[in-house]
Amino acid sequence: MPLLDHFRPPLKHRLGWSSLHANLATRIADRLTVLVPPEYTVEETIRLAGGIEIDIAASAGEVSAGGDAAGGAATAVQSAPAWSPPAAMATMPAVFPMTFEVLVFDMSGGRKLVAAVELVSPANKDRVEERRAFATKVASYLNAGVAVVVLDVVTTRRANLHNAIVRLMETGDEYEQTATNGLYAAAYQPVIRAGVSEIDLWFSPLRVGDELPTMPLRISHDLTLPVDFESAYMETCRKRRLI
Repeated sequence: MPLLDHFRPPLKHRLGWSSLHANLATRIADRLTVLVPPEYTVEETIRLAGGIEIDIAASAGEVSAGGDAAGGAATAVQSAPAWSPPAAMATMPAVFPMTFEVLVFDMSGGRKLVAAVELVSPANKDRVEERRAFATKVASYLNAGVAVVVLDVVTTRRANLHNAIVRLMETGDEYEQTATNGLYAAAYQPVIRAGVSEIDLWFSPLRVGDELPTMPLRISHDLTLPVDFESAYMETCRKRRLI
């Protein structure tokens, strides 16, 4: 199926890009769940504006002298004296990247993140700070030995996030790509060969009208899974009546 432009009319008004990304993340997670061994688990994660909790007290509720947060009778509880930190010395500006991702965890020895699939949002490409935040997130995964696949089909921003990742990690200009429209799929696999740290790279430039590629996602040294974006995209469009 050809890649459609979901970020401009008429499709923009039929299905919002956030719904598309959320559904696509679920389809990818469903497919990977079928492929991974039983000691692995796959989860899709969606966080808007970083998913930072604004106020713990506001979500936790308060207990009054007459009852608990749910309106029941109050119960005396022996607890340690409350401690409050001193006022912060300063409040710094920050950018937390919007997240549409699929995470693969190895549960055999606890809960260890081993692979991630990142779906780029318009906000990730909007400002220099947003691009840096996204690149930093991917770079932190790679530095921790986590394999990453990135899909960028955002047509309303032309920034190339792969190049932002390459520049942040200072791997060299020769690894930058010249996809002028900023659409692509890429796979990054951190490896150590003969004591040397390296990142294997697969890169597929995209255009509206192309079929989406299948990219490799390594979850262990001897097991790499195919991320079939085309099948997941077709199912997403079918279930949302775009085809």
